[in-house]
Parts: sequence; C-alpha cells; structure tokens
Amino acid sequence: MKRFIGFIKKEFYHIFRDRRSLFILFGTPIAQILLFGFAITNEINNVDIAILDHSKDANTEEIINKISASSYFSIKDFIERESEIESVFKKGKVKAIITFDRDFGQDLIKNHQATVQIITDATDPNTANTISNYLNAILQNYLIEQNKDIKVAYAIVPQTKLLFNPELKSVYMFVPGVMTVILMLVSAMMTSISITREKELGTMEVLLVSPLKPFQVIVGKVVPYIFLSVINATVIILLSLFVFKMPVQGSLFLLGLESVLFIITSLALGILISTLAATQQTAMMISLMGLMLPTILLSGFIFPISSMPVALQVISNIVPAKWFILIIKGIMLKGVGLPYIWKENIILLGMTLFFIGLSVKKYKIRLE
Repeated sequence: MKRFIGFIKKEFYHIFRDRRSLFILFGTPIAQILLFGFAITNEINNVDIAILDHSKDANTEEIINKISASSYFSIKDFIERESEIESVFKKGKVKAIITFDRDFGQDLIKNHQATVQIITDATDPNTANTISNYLNAILQNYLIEQNKDIKVAYAIVPQTKLLFNPELKSVYMFVPGVMTVILMLVSAMMTSISITREKELGTMEVLLVSPLKPFQVIVGKVVPYIFLSVINATVIILLSLFVFKMPVQGSLFLLGLESVLFIITSLALGILISTLAATQQTAMMISLMGLMLPTILLSGFIFPISSMPVALQVISNIVPAKWFILIIKGIMLKGVGLPYIWKENIILLGMTLFFIGLSVKKYKIRLE
C-alpha cells in the first residue's frame, strides 16, 4: 500500500515538474472555454458597410445616422457610383452596401413608399443573412418612429442583393475553411515531429557533428514535406471543383501559388514547434491543440472576426489561417488578383521568415 501511495505521489511530482503537462492539463481547457465563449456567437458587431446615397436628402441622412449610431455597423465608406460596388467588395473590408434611390425622400413623402437596396457579400452566407436581417430591423424601427404622427404610414421596401454567392450555398464558406484547416494541421503536424524524432531516437548527435549549418538542417527537413503537402492541396482543390462544384472565378495558377505559400508557412511553424518540444507526443499535442482551435475559431472560418471582442480581433492577426482564408475566398469566389491580396501575401511571407529564423535560433541554442 505504501508503494502504491508513493507511486501516486511520484506521478503528482512528475506532473507538477513538467510545465508542458501543466499547460495541457490546465491551460488548454481554460483557453477552450474562453475562445468558445467569446468567439462562438450568431450576433454581429462593428461590421464595416458602405453607403451609396443617390438622394442625399434629410430622410436618407436620418437613416444613415441611425445605422451609424448602432453598435452593429460601422460606416466605412461613402461611394458615388454603382461601378464602384464590385471593387469595394473585392477589397474584402466592406461586408454590405446600402443603396438609396435618387428620389428616395420624395417617394417616401408623396407615394408613402420608397426602396432601399441592401447588397451583401455572400461569400459567407450566414453573415450575409444576419447583416440583411439587422439592417431590415433598423429600417423598420425608423419607420415606426416616422409613422407616429402621420395618418398614412410610410413604407420602405428593402431589396436584398447577394453578390458572389447568390444561392447562399454554405459549401462556398466551408470548403475554403476546411481546406485551410487541413493544410495547417497536416503540414504542421508532419514537421513538428521531425526534429523531435531525432532527439528521441538518439540520432540528433549525428546532426550535431555534421558539417550542415542549422539553416540547412531546417530547410532539409521542410523540403520533402512541401512536396507531400502540395499533393495534398491538389487533391483538396480537385475535390472542391468536381465534388462540391466550388467555383474558381480567379486564376487557378494563382490559387496554386498561394496554397504553396501557405503550406510553407505551416511547415515553418511545424519546424518551430519541433525545435521547442522535447518529445513527439508534446509536439503532436501542441500542433493539435495550439493550432486547431485558433485556426477554426479565430480565422473567420465559421464566425465573423468583427463580431469578436477587440482582444480576440488583435490575436486573430497572428493566425496564418485568417490571411489564407481571405486569399482563397478572394480568388475562388470574387476572382481577385494580386493587386487585391498583396497585403495578405506579405503577411504570410513575413510569418514564414519569422518562423524559420526563430527555428534556426532555437536550433543553435541546442547546438551549444
């Protein structure tokens, strides 16, 4: 009995001595609760919209002020021509555009009915529907206020137009997200155990005494996995095209190049994890728990980032998946080219260089 109790005590001591185990036991559940609690929401907040006001009268000004005063929308831009609508959406910031007819105020007063067009970016069908419903609710609230003191009630007829995904197919939202999750997890996990395996098998000494420089070792570990991951990405894209009927409005060649860039970013992150982890099991746990949740919750895959607390919006900027989802949705659904996604490319490239540089630094420390 004493031996059994002593064994239990030893296990407790072992757990509390190992910081990684403590993080997995206590840190991960806390992170999951906080992320799910804050990120999973059907509400929208501070969604960027644009206004195309042909009328520019007192009525449209009141409606615009009412929309701006709500916590749900932030008016990002005022455009002058309908020809600007598509380019505004392709930039990826604005999620909806409200268009007022030229005679909106006169129609409302004389005919007691006016039309408002709500144009939404339906690459994310759930968000597009929610935005449309919220705007309709604000317009109805405005009508209730205006109809208090008049005998013949005014009526505003909203006309909703969905761009890039008019049929609101949810597969158009999930395929880019699932592709991103798969590439991130598979690429990172494959490489995260590479250097860690060398440590466990005792072959690290061979690398330590070899004439190879740390940078060469890191790159040598990554290159084979780039080839395997490219095959993986090709299979995913083919399934998206022929099984899910996912459209590719932009360049298929550009889509392939962007996928390679994201794969390299993911592999570099996996190499960094492998230099930090002591065992393959730890590397796998970090890859699964440390990458899967942020990739799913903080990338805009399922839930709009603009609706999250400011702290999580800031954190989402360091999640590579966020930038790749913007790229892949832009190419496949909007048909954009490099002029619209150059910023996302620079960010992913910068992350890749940072991960590789930090991996080399950590590898050098272990050499000493």
